[in-house]
Amino acid sequence: MKKWMFFGALLCLGLGGCATKGCDITAAGSSCRADYLLYQNDMLQAKWIINERRQDSYELASALLDRAVKQDTTGEAEFYQAVLQLRLNADGSRVHELLQASADKKYPLAIALLAQLSGSVDQEKARRYRAKYDELDVAKSGYPSFPQALIVVNKLISPTN
Repeated sequence: MKKWMFFGALLCLGLGGCATKGCDITAAGSSCRADYLLYQNDMLQAKWIINERRQDSYELASALLDRAVKQDTTGEAEFYQAVLQLRLNADGSRVHELLQASADKKYPLAIALLAQLSGSVDQEKARRYRAKYDELDVAKSGYPSFPQALIVVNKLISPTN
């Protein structure tokens, strides 16, 4: 049951924002709507693969995220690319670059993860990320709170579920 609650939280955080740039995603049959639906599908599949830790499918998740990042304005795709890179033990600078790109778009989980990763190296930088998180609309609404965001982030980057 906890696994499904965790996955539900990921979906709420991820699919709540619109990933299109000034197009009517409600117009049935429009190419814009089709692109938006494909973006949603790509993100859903990639997050499912990452959450389920299906390492044999990480290449697929990477391809889905590469395609999704072209339409994503929320920073969600870059965040999950960074999580995937962490899982694959990639170069830390690439992970940081992806997280920073996501945080620049104000994606809450990226900011929370940057705060956590910075905490062991640079407390001042960690405080700045925490302050940046506190300025987000999601933080002002209380969901997810910073501690809740850290729980989600830790589950995503931990070696096991």
